[in-house]
Amino acid sequence: MKRVFSAAVLVPLAVLTSACDEQPEGEPVVRTEIRDTAGGAAGASPSPASSDSRAQMESSCRPVIFEDEPFVHCVAVPSRHHIVTALADGEGTPFRSLAAYASARSAEAAPIAFAMNGGMYNDAGQPVGYFVEGSDRKVELNRNGGPGNFHMQPNGVFFGSGDTWEVRSTEDFLANVTERPEFGTQSGPMLVIGGKLHPDISNNGESQLIRNAVGVDEKGRAHFVISNGPVSFGKLARLYRDELNVPNALYLDGNVSALWNPAGGRLDSGAPIGPMIVVEKKPAS
Repeated sequence: MKRVFSAAVLVPLAVLTSACDEQPEGEPVVRTEIRDTAGGAAGASPSPASSDSRAQMESSCRPVIFEDEPFVHCVAVPSRHHIVTALADGEGTPFRSLAAYASARSAEAAPIAFAMNGGMYNDAGQPVGYFVEGSDRKVELNRNGGPGNFHMQPNGVFFGSGDTWEVRSTEDFLANVTERPEFGTQSGPMLVIGGKLHPDISNNGESQLIRNAVGVDEKGRAHFVISNGPVSFGKLARLYRDELNVPNALYLDGNVSALWNPAGGRLDSGAPIGPMIVVEKKPAS
């Protein structure tokens, strides 16, 4: 589908880990295919019996259940991780998939903790909003009105430099961020703003899709979540507000949402994606 300018009980956290979102009523949900990098198909809810225990222990991602729905929760910790954005190869050709990005990384690159698609894009795979990669601003902040999730105000920006990562609404970012960050990606809508749910998000809307998002807690940790089944905006937003206690959370995308978790043997494939957020492991001190 065309993608132009474009959304309880939790298991203990100790055991944790785009095409257009708007689908016509009655249209089947399109699911990103989850692949096991070892060659087989990976289930949506991996069990201990089917997962390598050492890989799971080293993974930054863990399965969670929230309001009877399965999610994967991945945590980036400033002391252990470095965050970058990625879009295209050295010739400027967009990767369009996590697999293509994985293949293009050099052997000398830092090991990957995990990566996700991270921001909305046009048919050519180019970001429709603010995008910074390696301190180079590729696309300016987008404050235009329009249809679709991206323009559901307030939208926002996930950005950072060094060990400091933040999620801010677009207007907050414009008013208060004066230095260009090392990385940044704009998406929308915001799911949680100042500890409150986005005012226009219903409890459980009719739109049910595979979705992913990011939020930063008060300790500076970035929490990435991807659903393993179709969920509403409201359920994803409540997970951030009620269980992860994240004051600001940003919707990254839906329908094409994908995760690369090397330690868990997961590399999702499916519809072409655009910007990516990559969490690298820092060298052991």
